[in-house]
Amino acid sequence: MNTGELYLKTAFACMACDGEIANEELELVKHFATSSTLFEGLEIEKQLNEYVAEINDQGLGFLAGYINNIVNAQLTEQQELDLAKIAIKMIEADKKIEYSEISFFKRIRSKLKVSDEKLLDIFKDETLFEKFPEVEPEDFLLPDIKVNDDVEWDVLFQNIKLK
Repeated sequence: MNTGELYLKTAFACMACDGEIANEELELVKHFATSSTLFEGLEIEKQLNEYVAEINDQGLGFLAGYINNIVNAQLTEQQELDLAKIAIKMIEADKKIEYSEISFFKRIRSKLKVSDEKLLDIFKDETLFEKFPEVEPEDFLLPDIKVNDDVEWDVLFQNIKLK
């Protein structure tokens, strides 16, 4: 999997980890596609439809597979920071932050080598914490109450669809 594919899968996994895909999240993917080179060379709509079919079929197995993709990727520090930035932007895109999303980010973060200090720097550059004053940047970095290698959510994935 190349970096662009990993970035797109990151965006998809973060928008789907709460059990639904909001229009705002899809708009953000379109914005990334047109205003950056993050997904360059990818057939985004086709790939997203494949991800939808996979998550509806595999459920949590899809998210676990995504986490394994991070483990197997050999990312530079900048690529890890870009991946984290995509994840954060996707989580806040629908204008609500659920615990399942923070927990999922923590799973992503646990597979990255980049320091918490560098992640906090990118968080400072984002407006996320202005929009959600009840959420602190450290909430995304502190260990989860229940941490194990199994991905667990109280979310059903059979009905994920692109709106």
